[in-house]
Amino acid sequence: MRGRRAQIARDMTTPIIKTARRAFEVLELFQARRTPLRLQDVCAALEYPASSASALLKSMVALGYLRYDKAARTYMPTMKIADLGGWVQSAIFGDGSVMRAMHALSERFGETVTLAVQSDLHAQYVYLIQSRLPIWYLPPIGTIRTLTASGSGLLMLAAKSDAQIRKVWKRIDFHRLDPARPTLAEVMAQVVVCRRQGWFFSKHRIEPGAGGISVLLEDPKFGRGYALGVHGPVDRLEAREAEIVAALQAAARAVDGH
Repeated sequence: MRGRRAQIARDMTTPIIKTARRAFEVLELFQARRTPLRLQDVCAALEYPASSASALLKSMVALGYLRYDKAARTYMPTMKIADLGGWVQSAIFGDGSVMRAMHALSERFGETVTLAVQSDLHAQYVYLIQSRLPIWYLPPIGTIRTLTASGSGLLMLAAKSDAQIRKVWKRIDFHRLDPARPTLAEVMAQVVVCRRQGWFFSKHRIEPGAGGISVLLEDPKFGRGYALGVHGPVDRLEAREAEIVAALQAAARAVDGH
């Protein structure tokens, strides 16, 4: 949790209100633990002062997002949380063709399969199916990477005009969001590859040895693109690169055509 908070702070340009951040961190902790939690559990995991954590949890109970078991002294999310996001899955996955494509890719290759969408200057993982094979790196749902720092992001940039890409790059560079600080020429060179191939193989960008092969999906309903990717160790992906690319392209055609 602590490492992820630091990553988010580095990537975001907008200051995050502490109380709002903590409320979502509590919900993410429940999602990770999947069990009722006591006050001391929350304090230990998130390194909150007991007084602040107690006030936050009581407020979330009062608002109906958590319930409190007085006998066990534990907190647990309510169905109000599920109701809030119930419509999002159908908005993202529509008729289910994206989900079917992701599961088919997972079954065929056994690697992590991800779906990312653009969020301002970032590519954000909104859904993933975990690898069944040995792997040391797994991006949690919600993870964000600047558009210039990920294969999915570069594909999203490639769908824009050169003038739009220049504006995005200037904002990313101004706020120093991409640690690599690529020049515009370096970004455009990678964009050219994305446009020429229609797919992109990202290697060693997030973790040494880790990579991902991605294609772009169109979303006419909301007017933005999603990136569908297969991720895993670079050597495993390289061994089946042509097969993975062909499968991703076939999935993209099936999804876009419904």
